[in-house]
Amino acid sequence: MPIKESAKKYLRQTKKHRVLNLARAKAVKDTTKKIIKLITAGSKEEAQKMITVAYQAIDKATKRGVIKRNTAARNKSRLMKMLNK
Repeated sequence: MPIKESAKKYLRQTKKHRVLNLARAKAVKDTTKKIIKLITAGSKEEAQKMITVAYQAIDKATKRGVIKRNTAARNKSRLMKMLNK
């Protein structure tokens, strides 16, 4: 366990950041899975509406450093590719 006050504070911050980062990563994963499920089911109109939500989740995760820029670009590209197929 940390002894110094600054180390204790850093531990508290780390716990908060971890929870937020996990939530952001889960949002990205959940939205992409929903879109893939919609595409395979054949309802492209609904998938088209969900794509903006997925893009927003991916961009937020990238902004906070949860995922890297190239990973975000790859994910967005793959989603669009699947949608247009």
